[in-house]
Amino acid sequence: MSEIIASVTAGDVTVNGVLAAEALRKAAKSSGKSIEVEVRTNEGVLNPLGAQQIAGAKLAVLVGSADATDSRFAGIKSIRATIGEVLADAGAVLSGSKPVSVAKKIVAITSCPTGIAHTFMAAEGLQQAAAALGHEIRVETQGSVGSQTPLTDAEIAAADLVLIAADKQVDLGRFAGKRVFQSGTKPAINDGQNLITKALAEAAMQGGSAKAASTPQKTGAYKHLMSGVSFMIPFVTAGGLLIALAFAFGGIYATDPSHANTFAGALFEIGAKSAFTLFVPILGGFIAYSIADRPGLAPGMIGGLLSSLLGAGFLGAIAAGFLAGYSTLYLNRHIKLPRSMEGLKPVLILPLLGTLITGLLMVYVIGTPIAEILAFLTNFLKSMQGSSAILLGLLLGAMMAFDMGGPVNKAAYTFAVGLLSAQVYTPMAAVMAAGMTPPLAIALATWLFPARFSEEEREAGLSTGALGLSFITEGAIPFAARDPFRVIPCTVTGSAIAGAISMASGVQLKVPHGGIFVLPIPDAVTHLGFYVIALVAGTVVTALMLGVVKKNFVEKTV
Repeated sequence: MSEIIASVTAGDVTVNGVLAAEALRKAAKSSGKSIEVEVRTNEGVLNPLGAQQIAGAKLAVLVGSADATDSRFAGIKSIRATIGEVLADAGAVLSGSKPVSVAKKIVAITSCPTGIAHTFMAAEGLQQAAAALGHEIRVETQGSVGSQTPLTDAEIAAADLVLIAADKQVDLGRFAGKRVFQSGTKPAINDGQNLITKALAEAAMQGGSAKAASTPQKTGAYKHLMSGVSFMIPFVTAGGLLIALAFAFGGIYATDPSHANTFAGALFEIGAKSAFTLFVPILGGFIAYSIADRPGLAPGMIGGLLSSLLGAGFLGAIAAGFLAGYSTLYLNRHIKLPRSMEGLKPVLILPLLGTLITGLLMVYVIGTPIAEILAFLTNFLKSMQGSSAILLGLLLGAMMAFDMGGPVNKAAYTFAVGLLSAQVYTPMAAVMAAGMTPPLAIALATWLFPARFSEEEREAGLSTGALGLSFITEGAIPFAARDPFRVIPCTVTGSAIAGAISMASGVQLKVPHGGIFVLPIPDAVTHLGFYVIALVAGTVVTALMLGVVKKNFVEKTV
């Protein structure tokens, strides 16, 4: 039995949580008091507090985002603190005289590959967390229509910290000489307070000068790929919708040479022969740009175009993008020129040598093998029938609902979008049906089983359903974050069913986005009836499962 109990919620900053727990133990020991501390992390709970440890405690210390309404601590005097406050002076926290936190000025950028939900949810998470911690923050969202609420030079100059919460490459040239910390959007959405605390403790000085472009950061292959995908998606979306409109005006014969001078023929020319021709080079070019900055753009785009000409498609463009990016980055770091000739590197030497290396390797080494792999994959997918199609639909559907906009979701989406250039449309249909299912199902569940949800969740159900109709899976994230072990298995099951029915029915979708709003366009979706069945089946199964597994919501009181 201890006089003090403490619960430290560390989220994904496990090290800081463990250090805070140790600081509390030392502070309690120095004051002659006994203490038991649990540390709650994303991987599990260290030294969980049981009834025997809690019994008789006179004080509960809740650190981080620990739940003040936890029934285990009912009737015990409690105090709250942040991890940063505990690390600064644990003794003052235990004595009830926490040190006065020095408010920091923070500027932040949030961005995700599509620039839709995660971008703005991360921004909101950071704003709420900064307010709770007593810091001042300004967030620039790099959304689907570009930078919104852009940071000014004065705000950047006055900032104590630059926090980048992004799932794609962000240009750091503006932040030379500032303390910069980089993270994905997920920590900002799930636990913004711990992310800010960690950033303040671990941020590193950004090199370079305020007038010079920053050195490209090592952010990993996934971020480089997602940067390329983020630039590619508008081309695919515009091209796909224009192709669908061409069929709407000209019917199935819109592609015939006899329709070349008609309005439908013009739409097809713009969509299929222009936008769709560009999206593969764009993918390769902006993967390389993410890795090597502007000098990598030309080699990456030329490598991507070669991939199209060689029949290697989007797989070849991905290979060309990474090849061009890393080879150009290597050349940039190792070619040393006199100061008077440095200006030739970005406009002449690096694009020339990067293009030469990428182009020769694409033509003589990797282009043909990748083309053969893509041809095999294309023929295999086109021939899929019965159980094999169902298995692929199950897999793609489950991936779409597993992290709802995270890496697994984006991997399935990128796979389906890439296959559009190879005229394989069935995975795209399965992916969109599966991606629409979680938010639609949660909206339905809040209506069918209102007792299972809080008043706030019920009010959010309508907007969540609207996001689902628009194929924005991220609308389900707040519900999954509150109850992941019940919600995620339900959404994965329903989305897998939707994907399987879509694939087994041979539904084809020629447009990469748009949700329910593209379904009325003639020939945008084949077997529309089966597609609706797939969507309804996945939605209903998920909603009914939620009604079974979720318990009635009970409003907690302190």
